[in-house]
Amino acid sequence: MRKAAWGAAFGLLVWSCAALAESAQLAPVPATQRPGFDHIREADLRADLMFLASDALQGRMSLQPEDDAAVQWIAAEFAKAGLVPAATDEKGAPSWFQPVPLIEYRPNPAASALTLRLGSAEQSWKSPEVLGGFRDDIDLAAPVTFAGYGITAPGVGYDDYKGIDVRGKIVLVFEHEPQESDPAARFGGTGNTRHATNRVKALNAQAHGALAVLVMAEPNRKHPSNIERYTRIGGSAKRVPPLPGQALLGDELRIPILTVSDAVGAALLTRAGASPQALQTAIDGPLSPQSRALADTVVAIHLENTARSRGMSANVVGLLQGSDPTLAAETVIISAHHDHDGSAGGEIWHGADDNGSGTVGVVALARAFVANPAKPKRSILFAVFAAEERGLLGSYFMAMHPLRPLATTRAMINFDMIGRNEAPSEQTNGLIEIPQDTTNRLNLIGAPYSPDFDRTVRAANRSVGLELDSRFDRDNALNVFFRSDQFPFVLKDVPAMWFNTGFHPDYHHTTDTADRINYSKMTRIVKLAYLSAWRFASEAAPPVFVPDPAGR
Repeated sequence: MRKAAWGAAFGLLVWSCAALAESAQLAPVPATQRPGFDHIREADLRADLMFLASDALQGRMSLQPEDDAAVQWIAAEFAKAGLVPAATDEKGAPSWFQPVPLIEYRPNPAASALTLRLGSAEQSWKSPEVLGGFRDDIDLAAPVTFAGYGITAPGVGYDDYKGIDVRGKIVLVFEHEPQESDPAARFGGTGNTRHATNRVKALNAQAHGALAVLVMAEPNRKHPSNIERYTRIGGSAKRVPPLPGQALLGDELRIPILTVSDAVGAALLTRAGASPQALQTAIDGPLSPQSRALADTVVAIHLENTARSRGMSANVVGLLQGSDPTLAAETVIISAHHDHDGSAGGEIWHGADDNGSGTVGVVALARAFVANPAKPKRSILFAVFAAEERGLLGSYFMAMHPLRPLATTRAMINFDMIGRNEAPSEQTNGLIEIPQDTTNRLNLIGAPYSPDFDRTVRAANRSVGLELDSRFDRDNALNVFFRSDQFPFVLKDVPAMWFNTGFHPDYHHTTDTADRINYSKMTRIVKLAYLSAWRFASEAAPPVFVPDPAGR
């Protein structure tokens, strides 16, 4: 044997021995679950993803024919696997599709403007000082009230709206939430809670009678603003012309949200009696709201669209009926989203990792559960959502119009980007520490809202051997917690966790292609979800939801 060949053989022997040793250390998969576990195969994941992320599907832009083709493919695979349709059509017949009615619109930044009338003085701003759009054209003018962080959180004992009346007013709020640099903060420590999102703040303002919401970055922040973070992504975030906006037809949110620059925010707070920095400090120190009406401060908002149209996408939904006559009425959800950012000018945003990987993972799990002779006690709803990239629209729609009662939905595993090795990028540089080796690492996002959920997944992982990472639950710079489809269900008190392999330089770029996927790791992640979902669907005591997790 030649020396080179001997060396290669020796290396293979060492690798094989290491693999066998690792395998021997893993806990055995229960015999009743083993057939489905073994049915999850790397070759199948690879073949499916090569199709979903191919040039033919042109990046699967919501409301485009290629995303419709993905929808039809998922439904066909659910049917071939042996699920039953989980929705009904307009005639009441079983259907694989929950229609998601959408409005697509293109804001006109050259015409849209915000005007401040401060006493007799007037000043106007347009993009990029004021950013945002709305599904309808808007013309309104109203007095402005500063509402702190815009949060009402009874479980935390905090309410920015206590003592103020914002009916018929425009509210100005800070991004994020108080004390986010304090690991012991009542708002989840250093991690984001569900109170931190602009949508939740706008719904809260709407509930208090406000007409619109203006959001400014926290003046004392130690991280990029939301807009700065978004532009750091590059790729489709900087497309010309920009990606169109989309919104749910009949959305529960009926008022516009605009983001204003630091300079505009400071101008709006001229009559606040304190600087923006001082206001934030006064809130964050003792956790004491500083909300107040702004005397002689009126804002006029003009929002104009160059185009508006209606369209229909769909959540693709299939059901595996539970085996227990009583517990079958309860639900475990396994989800992903099928859309991405489409194509333009001959370039294709393939979306292999985001989120072809999650979509084929859900399909693989549908096949695995049906192929397994034994079935879990609770029913499993397999859902692949529409229009996630346009604002989690499909998942918000299902959370507003659930196909099965959310009160008895016991757990949700959401796949979004489960195919890559995490790597530094412009989006993450200087904001979060990325381990040197991520080839076997999976991020679990959302554990503070259900420690029980987290414990179940980690117990299941003893049979898989992934490195599980929870650092995004302690992050407040990247807004990770509310950037995928589990979040609308967290807002409905459903224990839910996002499985994610992290960001990389190809995120939302045309280079997010199927040949760059770590299929071996992806297979292990899908197998972990299989074992975890089995536990959620069969254990006597399902995960408990924690409404207001404290810091730690």
